[in-house]
Amino acid sequence: MDEKAGGSPPERRVKRGGRRAAVMVDVAKLAGVSYQTVSRVLHDSPHVRRDTRERVLDAIRQLDYRPSSVAQALVTGRSRTLGVVSFDTTLYGPASTLLGLEEAAHDAGYGVSIASLRSLSRAPVVEAVQRLCDQGADGVVVIAPQRSAVDALRHLTSDVPVVAVEGGPDDSVPVVAVDQHGGAVAATRHLLDLGHKTVWHIAGPTDWLEADQRIDGWRAALKEAGAEIPPILRGDWSARSGYELAPQLVRAAGATAVFVGNDQMALGLLRFLHENGRETPQELSIVGFDDIPEAAYFTPPLTTVRQDFSELGRRCLHILLDQIESGQRSAPRVVVEAELVLRKSTAVPQRR
Repeated sequence: MDEKAGGSPPERRVKRGGRRAAVMVDVAKLAGVSYQTVSRVLHDSPHVRRDTRERVLDAIRQLDYRPSSVAQALVTGRSRTLGVVSFDTTLYGPASTLLGLEEAAHDAGYGVSIASLRSLSRAPVVEAVQRLCDQGADGVVVIAPQRSAVDALRHLTSDVPVVAVEGGPDDSVPVVAVDQHGGAVAATRHLLDLGHKTVWHIAGPTDWLEADQRIDGWRAALKEAGAEIPPILRGDWSARSGYELAPQLVRAAGATAVFVGNDQMALGLLRFLHENGRETPQELSIVGFDDIPEAAYFTPPLTTVRQDFSELGRRCLHILLDQIESGQRSAPRVVVEAELVLRKSTAVPQRR
């Protein structure tokens, strides 16, 4: 039986387009039911008769009623908001990861609240996660590419639905990451298969997990091929660091190929080579990592490793929503494949 009494619903009247927006009680009055029945229809409850459901849906259409997110949260206990803890979104990887997460959340009907930190050490991360939960986030994603974030993730309370992206521990929280190791192996093997005797490497900063994983993949490919392993050149992800490290590479005897830890550092290297009359790929073959939108327009167009940030976001959201629904935290590690994109910056080495 439909109830026609029951107090005021938890909604405010807000003007929309110069007129008062309809609220749940207006729908209930027009349909001749209680607002609790309207709520059941909105949440697809099976305990509503078909004719009643049709009357409510017709009233919703007539009034152009849009459910209040606050009211829905009171009814369901869910805010349909996800929190994201991020760091240095000026860098291509973290910024693209954040965009992939926002797109996936939007497609699933969730909003995103972002906490951007200067440091991913334990205290700031734990405090940021707690703050997002206090603000009503149903679950939290931590973009955790640095070593310091690993320790922080281990100190999150187990009742918080959480997923780490890009790095993190294997045993305490679920992790979704691009296959950095596999991407580096593919980049290095490509250069070796072209006939280069060895491949040099310009790596990212020492505190970044992705930089270490790319080093491991580069080194593993060289070992498998029985090639000499040159000393690592360390950059900081910036084009400037690639430019400043370039002279060491140019002076290295027999250096004909280099795998660069990201596309920005590769850009700095290309600039130095151009200024000093060195031809790419005739004198030095270069492979980058990330496939930034500008990589295809470098001179020459850059061969690089593409990260699928959209797929990363979808996989992450799927795991997080499973946690929210089940109330249980498992600890899977989901790996998204990296793709080698061939362009014009690599070639067979010239005989000297």
